[in-house]
Amino acid sequence: MSERVLEGMCQTALDRAAPILRPGNTNCGGCGMSIGLQMLTHAVAERPVQMVIPACCAIVTAGQFPFSAYGAPVVASTFASAAAVATGLAHAARINAEATRVICWAGDGGTYDIGMATLSAAAARNEDILYVCYDNEIYANTGGQRSSGTPLGASTTTTPDGKDVAKKDIVAILAAHRVPYAATLSLAHLDDVLRKMRYAIDATGFRFLHMLSPCPTGWKSEPAEGIELVRLAVKSGLYPVYEVFDGVRTTIDVEPEFSDESLRRYFELQGRLKKSATNLAHVRGDIERSWRILRHRASLEV
Repeated sequence: MSERVLEGMCQTALDRAAPILRPGNTNCGGCGMSIGLQMLTHAVAERPVQMVIPACCAIVTAGQFPFSAYGAPVVASTFASAAAVATGLAHAARINAEATRVICWAGDGGTYDIGMATLSAAAARNEDILYVCYDNEIYANTGGQRSSGTPLGASTTTTPDGKDVAKKDIVAILAAHRVPYAATLSLAHLDDVLRKMRYAIDATGFRFLHMLSPCPTGWKSEPAEGIELVRLAVKSGLYPVYEVFDGVRTTIDVEPEFSDESLRRYFELQGRLKKSATNLAHVRGDIERSWRILRHRASLEV
């Protein structure tokens, strides 16, 4: 294929304002990451963006050159270097006086674990990048191993009897870097997601978005029930929806019902949690403790 033909294909994509994730991709049905990418399309609108995607399900989505399932320029980085690569692109855009916004789109493995060093370094330097973690709570692309984002009690290929330690609080870790903006996203609350994505795209400095991303394959759940699972996680208080400005000012965006029925249903609808001996009363206690801390942070006058 000639350079001229490739050039024409790229220009056509720009003229059409192609979606971030194009139809015909190979993602699993009910994939939370795919839903998040569709929401990102609406949030980005006409803004020029570049994406950096490390090793994860999202980079497998792209397909084979010269074709791509993505409607935006994408750099495929190594597992550990997404934030570092994005930093370089952001500096290049600034030097060239471009309005391009650089977005990292990474799973929990490349965020909580393997990519933590470059992520923390970029946050500490307050680089002008938006880092989105679509958290499916598992190494979904490499066989379903546990990550430090895997919740207590979840069965994976490396924790067949259920994980015996709690999930890492990644938002609190990023907020502790005093970055300008960090927030959680609930796919069951579209208006809130779009508001936060648009704010984060337009803001400057380091921004971090955390999205609970149902994975029917890894969660052993029905593809059609992904959004309902997120809704149950929010209603039960298991997944708080909030945002943190400059590492301190905290705003709670969705008040949970703290429903025991929602928590029970959340566990029942996922095969990965059925083998677990996790006591729901213990989980409820952890939720209440986490919310006391979150409410204390939100009450601080800064």
